Formats: sequence, structure tokens, C-alpha cells
Amino acid sequence: MVLAGKLITELGIKTPAEKFFKLFASELHEVQNVCERVHHTKLHEGEDWHHTDSVKHWTYVIDGEVHTCNESVEEVDDQNKKITYKLFGGDIENYKVFKLILEVLNKADGSSAVRWSIDYEKNNEDIDTPNGWMDYLSKSTRDIDGHLVKGEKVVL
Repeated sequence: MVLAGKLITELGIKTPAEKFFKLFASELHEVQNVCERVHHTKLHEGEDWHHTDSVKHWTYVIDGEVHTCNESVEEVDDQNKKITYKLFGGDIENYKVFKLILEVLNKADGSSAVRWSIDYEKNNEDIDTPNGWMDYLSKSTRDIDGHLVKGEKVVL
């Protein structure tokens, strides 16, 4: 059985790419206020939510069950609107590696999309592939997009 893998989903969004990316790049603490599946998050270590030395603690729901983990920002690529998060501890302890990668894309037709990738390596073959995360990320993206679009003016 394969212990390492990658899961990817791409979702069209109505929010301009720059605005969606900004939420994750500089306003991450707001996610818990706009996303139904995020119950609570707090700064666990560090002074800044977006610094690579900071650690955040998340409580969230996947497949109807409450989970927890810690997260830190591993890399931010502002030019390509890409952020790599390292998840660890809590319910992620069954994985040697668990990276969550957000890419916000400007499409050729003028629309925007969000691509979520999960790079993972399980501790052993008895651990499930994190498929529930794809549904969680898809639904959370819809919640966030809906919230951000409310502030946008529609141009006809």
C-alpha cells in the first residue's frame, strides 16, 4: 500500500482572486467567523497570525466529527497567490507529513478559481487517506466565497 500521496481539487469562485487570497494571506483569523465548519481557531505560539514562526490551533468539523490540529505557514508566494501550510498534532498525528496548499488562480476567461492540494505521508498503511478533507475544503471554500461576494458590487 502507498503511504504517501497527493489530493487536489479546483473550484471556481465568484470572488476576485486577489480578494480571496488576501483573506488567507493577511486576515486568516477571520475564517472562523465566515466558515461554518471551523469552530474555533487561536494563535497558539507567536505574535502574528501570518509569520512562519507562528502556530495556530484549529478546531473544525470533517464528516460530522470535531477534529483539532496545529498549523503553521511554511511558505507564502504573493506573486502566484500560493500559500503552503504545515499541519501537525491533534488529529494529524497519524501523518508524517501533512501539507495543505492553497493556490488562488486568475483564469484566462477572467474568472477565478481556488486549487487546494494536500501532500501527505501516512505513518503506516492502516491510516485512511484524508479524503474527507477534500469535502471539508470544498464546503469551506463555498462558505468563504459566499461571504466575500456579499461585499462585491455586481457589474452588469
